[in-house]
Amino acid sequence: MKVVSYGGGTNSTAMLVGLHERGIRPDLVMFADTGAEKPHTYRHLMQVNQWLEQIGFPLVETVKSVVKLEKDCIDRKSLPSLAFGFKTCSQRFKVQPQEKFLNNHAGCLAVWAEGGQVEKLIGYDADEHHRIKDYTSEKYQVSYPLVEWGWGREECIEAIARAGLPQPGKSACFFCPASKKSEIFQLQADYPELALRAVAMEQNAAENLQTVKGLGRRWAWADLLKQQDMFDYPESHLEQACGCYDG
Repeated sequence: MKVVSYGGGTNSTAMLVGLHERGIRPDLVMFADTGAEKPHTYRHLMQVNQWLEQIGFPLVETVKSVVKLEKDCIDRKSLPSLAFGFKTCSQRFKVQPQEKFLNNHAGCLAVWAEGGQVEKLIGYDADEHHRIKDYTSEKYQVSYPLVEWGWGREECIEAIARAGLPQPGKSACFFCPASKKSEIFQLQADYPELALRAVAMEQNAAENLQTVKGLGRRWAWADLLKQQDMFDYPESHLEQACGCYDG
């Protein structure tokens, strides 16, 4: 049984295209929704579902945690764990909902009952070897089709164009601490209400922040968005990606 971990961005969309071009049909396409994706990702998800229906692939199955990531941060008066150097937000709101769904999926249960493994297809591309880690499990076999095909970011973009699909743009939570300065300013320009919600999250957590200043870790988004000069703040404020399956 083949399960695509669909992140809603360039890599995982290209992976679906590549599978179709090779005549490989997945049994399940799964998207973990944190409830905080930008509007263009949700729009793209609908467009991809239309395309999947046309080619006879299963539609995207959306799974989610009971509590959304944004509400969790607000309730705890804190920030996403990545702001503190950890990746538990990805684990809790991306990985765990998928694992829970698969643990109750009839197809997976049938494979495991026979002693087999479910194959997870993850969309890291050929330029992201550093993200690939050894993964062993009695239940799962993990594969990275884009790496096997030698597809980097440019090949992924070309594949999406070949399929007649629009380019998805970056998939990430609108308040992701791994956001670059340019992405934060773009968020303010495209979705000002989301930028305000990210700043509100910072302000809500302010009294509990001791080791970081805000979503920028060494600086607050609220301060950055007041600035006209983008060079007042360091670009590489994080040394790690968010850890989600697709960027």
